[in-house]
Amino acid sequence: MNRTIGILVTNTDTSDFAKGQPNDGEKFTALMRSVRPQWNYRTYQVKDGELPGDLSECDGYIISGSPASVNDDQPWVHLFMDFIRQLDAARKPTVGCCFGHQAIAKALGGEVGNNPGGWGFGVAQTHFNTAEAYMVPKVDKLHLFAAHSEQVTKLPPRAVVLGGDDFCPVGSFRVGDHFFTTEFHPEITRDFFVGLVNAFEGYIGREVATEARRQAETPTDSRIFAEWMARFLER
Repeated sequence: MNRTIGILVTNTDTSDFAKGQPNDGEKFTALMRSVRPQWNYRTYQVKDGELPGDLSECDGYIISGSPASVNDDQPWVHLFMDFIRQLDAARKPTVGCCFGHQAIAKALGGEVGNNPGGWGFGVAQTHFNTAEAYMVPKVDKLHLFAAHSEQVTKLPPRAVVLGGDDFCPVGSFRVGDHFFTTEFHPEITRDFFVGLVNAFEGYIGREVATEARRQAETPTDSRIFAEWMARFLER
């Protein structure tokens, strides 16, 4: 069955590095086309106040990452929190990644705060302790790129943790059968990640950047997670 998936872009990065790279709408479209090339993909620039006029415009949604914080007192962030609550009320299939993961938690009554261990920058391993029907192929551990200084510190009501690790205990959760999240970045390629580290080494610090470049050599499981996303969205 053909579907239209809305990609809700929340990325606020306007650096020279970002301008020379595919935007998050393009990255997520490429990721999902690797597993569902027949689907249609539509991008919304949430940070510019662009949101679907009607939830029925798309069959499901993907929320991107962002250097912005879900705790920012910005009009577009508040508007987006309201939109997530609309998605929840309508039980619209939605996948949240990084900022999207945190935004779903915050919008539904959870809490997001600074990572106790500092930056999570590199390749993160999520240990899945719950296997949902859409998690095919089945794996117990998944590697994805990480780039976050905040994380979910308190789950919202109705949320169920699916996986995490010692650094990020809430690495993935679900709410009902309509929200599925990851703290990490399935859309990021190795080349993009290394370029990101190099561009922002002065911001994240040399030690974090050096370790991130080392971890970047670890193969990631983006294609597997993309398949999970697709199976979730088509349920």
